[in-house]
Amino acid sequence: MANAKIIAAKQAEVDAIATKLRESASSVVADYRGLNVAQVTELRKALREAGIEFQVLKNSLVSRAAASIELSELDSVLSGPTAVAFSKDDAVAAAKILSDFAKKNDALKLKGGVVEGRFVDSAQVKALADLPSREGLLSMLLSVLQAPVRNFALAVKAVAEKNEASA
Repeated sequence: MANAKIIAAKQAEVDAIATKLRESASSVVADYRGLNVAQVTELRKALREAGIEFQVLKNSLVSRAAASIELSELDSVLSGPTAVAFSKDDAVAAAKILSDFAKKNDALKLKGGVVEGRFVDSAQVKALADLPSREGLLSMLLSVLQAPVRNFALAVKAVAEKNEASA
């Protein structure tokens, strides 16, 4: 029979994983099999610099955590060695960093994940990675908002120059 302390410790781990899955903007599940220590260290460094937590977790614990927050679809990607990147602030950052790293290192495979409380498969994670960053989207929005004002200013300037030329 399992020791009560071990059961309590595992339940605490499951609760912690469930909290991270629930509170993260995105969580990306990857298979890291085949990466050497230097590559994993490089990946962890890139993720840490972006404020993303990267953990190697047992599939059974992640499965129980996902079931507790009603994300049982995540079970479909929980096979083999599993690492999860939890991004609290930026939903795109984890997918972008892992996808870029996977392009350089064939051993890293994106399995799927959770974005804002919904399960996404590997194709959706790759599509998410192709989106511009938050800063890129904000700059696009700013340029769209500036265009009407810029066009209005040019029109007023043209009218003023026309009036000066005819006077």
